[in-house]
Amino acid sequence: MNLHEPGPELLPFDEHNRALLGNVHPPAWENPEPAGRYHLIVIGGGTAGLVSAAGAAGLGARVALIERNLLGGDCLNVGCVPSKGVIRAARAWHDARHGDEFGAPIAGGEGDFAAVMERMRRLRAGISPNDSAARFRDLGIDVFLGHGRFVSPQEIEVDGERLRFRRAVIATGARAVGLPIEGLEETGYLTNETIFSLEELPRRLAVIGAGPIGCEMAQAFARFGSEVTILDAGDQLLPRENAEAAAIVQAAMVRDGVRYIPNARIDSAKAGTDGKTLRYEREGSYEAVVADAVLVGVGRAPNVEGMGLEAAGVNYDSRTGVEVDERLRTTNRKIYAAGDVASAYKFTHAADAMARIVIQNALFFGRARADRLVIPWCTYTSPELAHVGISEHEAAAQGIEMDTITVPLADVDRAVLDGQDEGFLRVHVKKGSDKIMGATLVAEHAGDVIGELALAMTAGIGLGKIAATIHPYPTQGEVVKKAADAWRRTKLTPTVKRIFERYFRLLS
Repeated sequence: MNLHEPGPELLPFDEHNRALLGNVHPPAWENPEPAGRYHLIVIGGGTAGLVSAAGAAGLGARVALIERNLLGGDCLNVGCVPSKGVIRAARAWHDARHGDEFGAPIAGGEGDFAAVMERMRRLRAGISPNDSAARFRDLGIDVFLGHGRFVSPQEIEVDGERLRFRRAVIATGARAVGLPIEGLEETGYLTNETIFSLEELPRRLAVIGAGPIGCEMAQAFARFGSEVTILDAGDQLLPRENAEAAAIVQAAMVRDGVRYIPNARIDSAKAGTDGKTLRYEREGSYEAVVADAVLVGVGRAPNVEGMGLEAAGVNYDSRTGVEVDERLRTTNRKIYAAGDVASAYKFTHAADAMARIVIQNALFFGRARADRLVIPWCTYTSPELAHVGISEHEAAAQGIEMDTITVPLADVDRAVLDGQDEGFLRVHVKKGSDKIMGATLVAEHAGDVIGELALAMTAGIGLGKIAATIHPYPTQGEVVKKAADAWRRTKLTPTVKRIFERYFRLLS
């Protein structure tokens, strides 16, 4: 990165982004003298890399951390942190316009989009010391800012210096990529790496793709007042999710003003005086959407190029990333990989969990396995959509028989009182038992609630124990208790009920 010409993720280069840069890639940073041999060298300063480095150093290992761009990776700089700041502001705008539902005054005016983005940059800069070069140096880690590449199975070169290692971790993450659409590059488009640099609200926004990034930003910008259109090659928003759950999110987004066009195959893009035109084919005919900005919300590629992986004996694929086994070892048994560069689960919390496995296995000959992780995820639309474990389709494909319990949010008093009673919790248990196999939750705070079910699955706690656990009333999280109570009622079979009836007759 050219420190004198900040990348697009640091624009506008105001006091907040200067503070961010000063933490996560200090312009005056001087790399340390390399140690003789490191117990662990980490390439990549995103979540997986930072957790690996900090954890190993905390245990007493000699650690080097290499980052060529911004420490904190996608999560801090262009992902979780800025997106949730923007989403929270969009929710405030929405609530201000709909206060009449609660007898509150309705806000007027256009709002201040520039203030939204300034707040996001300020908060992001305030969080950035957690991922700063200085913090990790103070943890006893040798922090090298520069491009690292393997030059042998046990050596890495960074800015002309060679670093030797006993073990290494590849944690270089993934990046947004464009799509092979004629004229798209010339037309210009936004990704998650550039959308947070906007200072003016686009009057019209076209979003390509209906995955989590596309849906979250589409709804947020619609709430800010943009005319938003989603063009999707598929026929369902959030295609990885349960169709009924996705339909509830889609209905909410449409109410917020998002136009959703499914089964749209984009043919070409072109910039003109009226804006950027996306021509697409749908049901045998061609139509077009004109927008002032285009957001590409699909397409990510692992960062594997230019790293000298061949010299290290590490197999990789340009689409799927670094090849690892269940213990996150690469084809070079001294080198591990974690996070987006080596996983289909491209979530910050998944990268964190994988880094902890790497620490165990790389430094202590552990046998922890990534394929046994219980990984929840959440899309932060309004309502949110969260999931953990197996789905109905996956269970059917694997020949697993399950019982399913569904509790509507309309049965949860707090959700009704909050005016957030759309959605449901659906829990799958192994047939004939209370063992939780998976769950889907559509609710305003689904991401906060799904953790209870993830904990239960990880610890082997069934619905019976959850039913016996007191949950505070009234809360939206009570939906989990209601699901557990519903499962317990299934134990009252006709035979059991007849036995109880005889028992109480004897007591009469």
